[in-house]
Formats: sequence, structure tokens, C-alpha cells
Amino acid sequence: MMAGRLLLAVFFVVAGVLHFVLPDTYAKVMPPWLGWHAQLVAISGACEIAGGIGVVVPRLRRAAGWGLILLSIAVLPANVQMLLDGLEAGRPAWQIGLLVLRLPLQALLIWWIWRVAASAEPGALVLRT
Repeated sequence: MMAGRLLLAVFFVVAGVLHFVLPDTYAKVMPPWLGWHAQLVAISGACEIAGGIGVVVPRLRRAAGWGLILLSIAVLPANVQMLLDGLEAGRPAWQIGLLVLRLPLQALLIWWIWRVAASAEPGALVLRT
């Protein structure tokens, strides 16, 4: 479980840092109805970094896991928007296929986060479910 936890941490910390390095890349895939794209990109990037760090800290693991699960659900509209934009732009079938595949992969990511968060110690923050 330790390797999976570290890989998850690196995944989210790197993704979070990329929100600050390439903010326009993230802002342009957000649904137009959301607004405040720059601010939401920064907030989600900071949350990814904090969550990635939190999953390796035993007392924070459960809270970080719940936060990352909620964040993964919250970014689902951006994943759908990427697919819609790809369809509208007439992207090649293989690109559309990857964008479609990304949607169920989000559920797999949430499952992975859940498994890591469930390995938290008994004294961890946030009540057990």
C-alpha cells in the first residue's frame, strides 16, 4: 500500500503544480458556465498539492483522501467539457476515445484515493465511515 500511496501523492502534487505552471491549459477546459476560471484553477491546484502531501501524513491521510475524492468529483464537469469541446472541434476518433475513457477512469481514481484514505491510522482526522 505504501507504493500506491506514494504514487498517488506524486500524481496529485505534480498535477497541482502544473495548475500553476500551465494555468491557461486548465482554464480553457472548464465549462463556460462556471466563471472565475483563473481562481478555480489556482484553488484546485492548491488542493491537489495539499491532498497529495496529506495522503502521506498518517494523521492527515483520511481527511486528505476525502478532500481529493470531493475534488475529483468537482472536476468532472471539466472532463465532460473536454469531451464536448473535442467533439465540437472534430477531433480524431482516437482522441475522442481517450476523452470518453477518461470519464470512467475518474471513478477508478476515486476508488484508488478511497483505498489509500482507508489505510489511515485509527487516530486520523475525520470520522471513519
